[in-house]
Amino acid sequence: MAKKEPNADLLIATILSGIEDVKGKDINILDLRDIENTVCDYFIICEGTSNTQVNAIVNSIQKKVSKELKDHPWHTEGQDNAEWVLMDYVNVVVHVFQKQIREYYDLESLWGDAKTTVVETNY
Repeated sequence: MAKKEPNADLLIATILSGIEDVKGKDINILDLRDIENTVCDYFIICEGTSNTQVNAIVNSIQKKVSKELKDHPWHTEGQDNAEWVLMDYVNVVVHVFQKQIREYYDLESLWGDAKTTVVETNY
């Protein structure tokens, strides 16, 4: 099994908090560590209901991770149209979708061998 980065759990918890702060929906964590040749250890996938909410989720994650962990995404793409924004924190990659785009690309099925954790929200 791949070595877990010491701050992966803290990074994931901070990202989840950022998503929940602006009521991101249908949050899943995909653990990719037992799958060979993956580009990272975890995917966090969630969705917003509009371009505005997708950008709000991305901004919330960036602010929270920057403030609490002094970390920034290595790469971010997709913010121009805000239908699918990818935030690459190296070992954790965050995908923030609008519903129809998430359904179209269906990353959860594409990475069906990953251990999936559904994050329950109270809103």
